[in-house]
Amino acid sequence: MRKVISLLAVLALGAGFLACAGISRTPKGSPNQNQFGASRPELEYLKAVNSAAPPKDPQLLFLLMGAYANANQQAEGAEFLSARLNEFGPRLSDPQKALYLSAIGLLRAQHASSVSLLHRIGYVKDTIAMLDQAKRLSGGQIFVVNWISGVVRSQLPSFFHQKQAARDDLNWCAANIAKAPDAGWLREVDFRLGTLVLADGDQVKAQDYLRRSGYKRFEKPVVLTTPFSEDTLSGHAFASHRIAEIIPARVYALSGFEFTEYYFVVSDDRRELIGIDAGTRGDSAKTAYEALRAYAPNLPELTTIFVTHSHWDHIGGQAYFRSLNPKPRFYARSNYKEEIDGELDAPQSIAKHFFGERFNLDDVRSFKPDATIDGPTKLKIGGTRIELVPVHGGETHDAMFIHLPDLGVLFVGDFIMPYLGAPFVVEGDFQGLLDAIDIVVQKNPRYMLHGHEPLTRNFSSPEMLAQLKVNLSWLRDQVLTAIRRGDTRAAIHQANLIPPGLLNGRADALLPYLVLREHVIDRLYHQNVGYWQADLEGLDHLGDSDRAELLVDYLALSEKRLVTAAEKMAADGKYELATSLLEASAARFGRTESITKAEQLVYLKLMEKYQNTDPFKYILYSAKIGEQTPQMANGK
Repeated sequence: MRKVISLLAVLALGAGFLACAGISRTPKGSPNQNQFGASRPELEYLKAVNSAAPPKDPQLLFLLMGAYANANQQAEGAEFLSARLNEFGPRLSDPQKALYLSAIGLLRAQHASSVSLLHRIGYVKDTIAMLDQAKRLSGGQIFVVNWISGVVRSQLPSFFHQKQAARDDLNWCAANIAKAPDAGWLREVDFRLGTLVLADGDQVKAQDYLRRSGYKRFEKPVVLTTPFSEDTLSGHAFASHRIAEIIPARVYALSGFEFTEYYFVVSDDRRELIGIDAGTRGDSAKTAYEALRAYAPNLPELTTIFVTHSHWDHIGGQAYFRSLNPKPRFYARSNYKEEIDGELDAPQSIAKHFFGERFNLDDVRSFKPDATIDGPTKLKIGGTRIELVPVHGGETHDAMFIHLPDLGVLFVGDFIMPYLGAPFVVEGDFQGLLDAIDIVVQKNPRYMLHGHEPLTRNFSSPEMLAQLKVNLSWLRDQVLTAIRRGDTRAAIHQANLIPPGLLNGRADALLPYLVLREHVIDRLYHQNVGYWQADLEGLDHLGDSDRAELLVDYLALSEKRLVTAAEKMAADGKYELATSLLEASAARFGRTESITKAEQLVYLKLMEKYQNTDPFKYILYSAKIGEQTPQMANGK
């Protein structure tokens, strides 16, 4: 009898088996893949990419794994990846096979609770064997393989005797964080180690792990491996603190000190220091500059700062640099004031979400360069040849490239920011983006340094940008044709537009196209339609209170039923739909405990969904629920 009870207990525990990668178990009765696919074009794109060939960039495989998990389509995801492993198997190296097996194992683990009780133990054992095989094929040295193994095993019931193996994998990850895609992967390592010591009864050590992970409690519906961090006072950072020497002792890049990057160049004669952009706030500019001085104490004085464009985050720290003695000389485009005037009309609450409570708009309003540039300009500073190239970039019309031809370095600012300008203001120039790409290709720099770390990482070479220009030109033609046809914006997104030849072309153009596609469609759509649209959108002026009236007064839905519906939508992976319902519900009932709890879940899931592809959405979704994501120490 005791043996029977033990077996039943294990089967019951299996029902809670794994919410790793932040996704709760697949809900029974969920819509099938075809039903889901219609509303998740990013998932369909990643499926197409992973169907064409084994991705040369493993991130594309794991983005697909995460998309399946976030949509609660774990069974379909495991089946899809298993089919690709069988199809591509003869072409794959052992490490590549290990990555496939790990991704499949994680999705299987998340799906375990939907497997019948009769077959669940065998299913779990097969999943463990899959993870074991992945570790053998990887030689135990691939971070993501060990991470998945440790995370999965840490959540298994003790019946499977995997706790020590989980500790070993997680401790290996903690000791080898420099091998991780980013330090953000350490969040889940600390969290899972905390759950293990908590199960052992060590409350003090468990709380220490929890604090280090950045999570608030030992129950959570998501996992965040993102490099992004959020802080109420300091705002958003795209990466962990890092100072890199792009060219040893000549070109320094400072990441993670705030919203934007800082760059500094030592002149040829080693007597002058040249800065690129001035950051967002005086306090962060001071912290970054002092960190550089501590890192390289013998640097010369800062004499010059070139501004790539006059957005909030590239001039807001100017007051600090002007406080230095001697004051550096600022260069910017002659039309800088037009850009600043546009920024001042933006919703001020948005700026606080992005740049933190310490951000002061007066530091932007007061910016005035010492010298302005109207056309291509050549300078020499400390013996260093510098070319200033005005461009109508994709983001702003006051953009300026700073080219150091002898060093092979081109500072390009935010000319290819995926949103084609800040998405909450009227700007963005698609043709300007294409024309600027031509200039980058003509200059052909060895190092192309953008205003934000993800841009430098994703838009990394002139050759890739040349291919991307072809793809984006095709996309523009498709969007404009669809607009003339009267297609809705939603329908254009659902079409999953993929340029001919993209999937078999340059591998490094696949992710950049995905990152850009949604926002190019949105920007072009809003620039090319009136305020009345073909589907009659815009004729009315209905808001959340009107929708609440429809739901409550005419359909007689109670708060409980509305929240239940939102929770069902979340279980089906329809998070945006759930947020719209919850906002309407709050308009009638207020932010009650049940509505607030449901909102917390849905916005966390949206943060998880966009944690590697859309930082601006991540910022706004986290702000909606006041969620902070601490910055993790970089092990590299």
